Amino acid sequence: MRAFFRDDNSNIDGNVLEANGVIYRRLPMEASGYQPHLDELTKRRGYITQDEVALKPDMPNLDVVLAKFDPEHRHDDDEVRFVLEGEGVFDIRSNDERWMRVVVEPGDLLVVPKGKNHRFELTEKKHIRCVRLFKDPAGWTAIYRN
Repeated sequence: MRAFFRDDNSNIDGNVLEANGVIYRRLPMEASGYQPHLDELTKRRGYITQDEVALKPDMPNLDVVLAKFDPEHRHDDDEVRFVLEGEGVFDIRSNDERWMRVVVEPGDLLVVPKGKNHRFELTEKKHIRCVRLFKDPAGWTAIYRN
């Protein structure tokens, strides 16, 4: 993970993210290593569904899909991502309305809590594959900020 405030490029660590309600952990990459951590998180935070999602350069309508994630929005469910391949960029609003940029890569677990404004984009590699956790998959609808 690389994280910084966008307005002044000052680095952010996991403590700053957590002070802003965002959970970050570095997990082992083998399923036998990361799955127990995801199971514990699922139990502790009440998630009920786990799946995988992948975005790739050759995916039909990739730009259309990404356009939904680009505007600032929030969800009524946590956005939980454990990165298996590739990389992505989350811009997350801090408690004082600054943008925190978090670049995630394989082994990174990020939890953007429900109600926290954010946006997402891919890096120039245009590839990411993640495990997702949900309390209610139907609750993961984007609520765009005016």
